[in-house]
Amino acid sequence: MSYLPFIRAHWRFLLFGFSLEGFSSFGQTYFIALFSGEIRGEFDLSHGDFGLYYSVATLASGFTVIWLGRKIDHIPLKRFTVYVLFGLAGACALTAATPAAIFLFLAFFALRLAGQGMMTHVAVTSMVRYFSRDRGKALAIATLGMPVYQAVLPLAVVAGIAAIGWRATYAGGGFLLLAVMLPLTFWLLRGGPPAEDVPAAPTGPGAPRRWGQRDVLRDPRFYMVMPAALAPAFIVTGFLFHQVHLVETKGWPMELWASGFAAYAGASLLATLIVGPLIDRFSATVLLPFYLPVLAIALLSLALSDDPAIIFVFMGATGVTTGFSMAIIGALWAEVYGVHTIGSIRALSSALMVLASALSPGIMGWMIDTGVTMEEMAWMALVYVGLGTVLLALASVSIRRSL
Repeated sequence: MSYLPFIRAHWRFLLFGFSLEGFSSFGQTYFIALFSGEIRGEFDLSHGDFGLYYSVATLASGFTVIWLGRKIDHIPLKRFTVYVLFGLAGACALTAATPAAIFLFLAFFALRLAGQGMMTHVAVTSMVRYFSRDRGKALAIATLGMPVYQAVLPLAVVAGIAAIGWRATYAGGGFLLLAVMLPLTFWLLRGGPPAEDVPAAPTGPGAPRRWGQRDVLRDPRFYMVMPAALAPAFIVTGFLFHQVHLVETKGWPMELWASGFAAYAGASLLATLIVGPLIDRFSATVLLPFYLPVLAIALLSLALSDDPAIIFVFMGATGVTTGFSMAIIGALWAEVYGVHTIGSIRALSSALMVLASALSPGIMGWMIDTGVTMEEMAWMALVYVGLGTVLLALASVSIRRSL
């Protein structure tokens, strides 16, 4: 089925996933980092201090996702989504009301858990579980929510901070969640998930194995994929978290940098739309080795030039990597482990992604404080990408042989 008939048949549920991905922005690194200059200035924090608060909070949220994320296998989707929406709205309010630096840990923990952790978990898990024939296209459409919002929100945030301050701007995010996304969820899920696409749970002696988190942790294939799959989360998060410092050291206007998110969003959108049908045709396992090398282009441009045009090269290549990664990795676990316990399996994968995104802000913040340049960090990341590409190629061969 092509995109247009598929969207016409399932537009409500697809818009549900798209909207969750978009509104998860309030707990995503790129969004939080836009406030870093104001927060560090108000609480007199160095780059390392700010990164440490963020990293520890994100680590804690990652461990919580392992437990909380599997609940989606047992709680009705609408009710679970409402819980997550109230959690993220409360996190926005807590961030806006933070009275002292020590409370940033709680604010960041709540933002990362509800936003990056649970909102994206609900969006991707629901698409993977309820679509079997067109899983790639469903994931592609849902994950478009992130780049679309990334094209709009950075400029809106910069304008909002200038007009009403960072606290009121963040509080506005929580208001939008309750005023827009909450009623939208009830409306979009009014007819329920597309039940005709839900595969029946197999039973009997010939039924496929039902994988749990402990089973996955004993599977060598999981360890072949995850280190390389974590590369975009670690690398992109680190550079976007310290984007204010990057812009300052490069001598770029902040407004031009913020406009670069449109290139990121456009590239991510295009990549996602392309890769969705490819997943349905060839499988995520076959495509696994091909998405990570694009990130090398972004890192190489950052390492070699200070020209403002590099903003759009970096953002575009990073967007392509993100678009490919979200769809391919999202579909991969369903291909390897099935969909009947996909909430638990994705919770484990998501937790590791969160943990990877937790480490880089603190590590890079410490490196900045000790005098390591952003260009030097880009070269280090290039080595990681090269090794990761080799590992993904080996993992693809191993998985295809075992299926």
